Amino acid sequence: MELQDKVVLVTGASSGIGRATAELFAARGAKVALAARSEGRLAELAERWPGALAVPTDMLDEAAVGRMVRATQEHYGRIDVLVNNAGRGMHLPVLQTGLDDYRQLFELNVVSVLGAMQQVVPVMQAGGGGSIVNISSGTTKGLFPGLAPYSSTKHALNNLSLIARAELAPLGITVSVVYPGMTDTEFGHNSVGAAPERAAAYRRGDSAQTVAELILRAVTTGEAEVYAAGVQARMDAPQRP
Repeated sequence: MELQDKVVLVTGASSGIGRATAELFAARGAKVALAARSEGRLAELAERWPGALAVPTDMLDEAAVGRMVRATQEHYGRIDVLVNNAGRGMHLPVLQTGLDDYRQLFELNVVSVLGAMQQVVPVMQAGGGGSIVNISSGTTKGLFPGLAPYSSTKHALNNLSLIARAELAPLGITVSVVYPGMTDTEFGHNSVGAAPERAAAYRRGDSAQTVAELILRAVTTGEAEVYAAGVQARMDAPQRP
């Protein structure tokens, strides 16, 4: 898909990967709709890119997700790309994970993504097709103690996304999954249970711009799965017996 004049809706767009993605797509000529809870940040960013739209949205609010899609469609007349980037991390062992915290994590990382896809598909279908990119995690390609609750939500997202890819292909809609590795954003600091040393480790990871390039690749090529270099290297490494 060529991005010139395409309408791209990005969730979690106020910072980190979402912000870098919106900036990259706008630079490629796309019209970007920016969704996140941070109304002030969104308004500031929308002023930077011609034709950008700020759509303050709490992705945990099902009705708000519907309003996000409708507002974008009403403003631009169509939606060509949805980047489901909004999400949160959790760094806690299984036995220390609060069930209410886990339920909320699952709601954000999985259920809200399903809701956004359900809302946007009729709009894309009416426009002749589109692209959905769901942001997963490289932690789903290994076993990492302390990350099971978070990683399990992304495992669910992977399965949801790849089956949706098969189901939506006849409608002209491509679903792709992007697997970032550790990325230098606020994500580590904002994760549930994140210790200072864990948050600091993220600063040694990939830049948000690097991940944005992976998302751009997913949209332009339609690949099912796109991996950060570090994730791919770990997958390619010989496994110990």
